[in-house]
Amino acid sequence: MIGRLRGTLISRQPPWLLVEVAGVGYELEAPMSTIYDLPGIGKEVILLTHHAVKEDGVSLYGFLHEAERALFRNLLKVSGIGAKIALAVLSGASVNDFSRLVHAGDVVALTKIPGIGKKTAERIIVELRDRVDGIGVTLPGTSASPGAPLDPAGEATVALQQLGYKPVEVTRLVQKVAAAGDSAETIIRKALRAALGG
Repeated sequence: MIGRLRGTLISRQPPWLLVEVAGVGYELEAPMSTIYDLPGIGKEVILLTHHAVKEDGVSLYGFLHEAERALFRNLLKVSGIGAKIALAVLSGASVNDFSRLVHAGDVVALTKIPGIGKKTAERIIVELRDRVDGIGVTLPGTSASPGAPLDPAGEATVALQQLGYKPVEVTRLVQKVAAAGDSAETIIRKALRAALGG
C-alpha cells in the first residue's frame, strides 16, 4: 500500500493533483483543505496518502496533514459515505470545524455539504462523535495558486462543481463572494463558507 509520496507537483486541477516521484506520475484526489496549502507548480511536495483498491480500479487520495487523512478514513467507515462525500466534507470544513459540528449535533450545517442528507448527517454524528476527539488540529492558512490555467473565478467555479455543487448554486456563490484580486483558492474557501452559512 502507498502511504506517503514525496515528489514534484506537476499540476493541480481541483480536486486532482499530479505528483512526479522518481519519474512516475501519480494522480491523486485531494480535498480543498490540502490544495489551499500546496506549494507552487514545480516545487517539492510531501503528501500522506490513502490507497483504495476497489472493484472498478485503484484510487489514491492525498493529504498534507495527518488530521485530514484520519478524518477521511473515519468518514469512510460511516455507512453510506464514500470517498467523494468524504472529500467534500474536508473541502467544506476544517477538521476542527467539522469536529465542533459533530459534537454540537448540528444536523442542519452538515446537510449543507454536498451528498449529505439528514439521515447521513445523523449517522455521522452518532458514529463519529467519539472518534473525532483528538484529531482536530489548527491548520495553516491559505497560500495562493500561481499559474492557474483559468481566471480565478473560472477555476473556482470548475472546482466547486467537481465537489458536487450544482452549476446554478456555484454561479450564485462565486458571484456573491468573489472580489478583485482574489485567488481561486480564496474564492473557493469563501464560497464554501457561504454555502455552510459561515
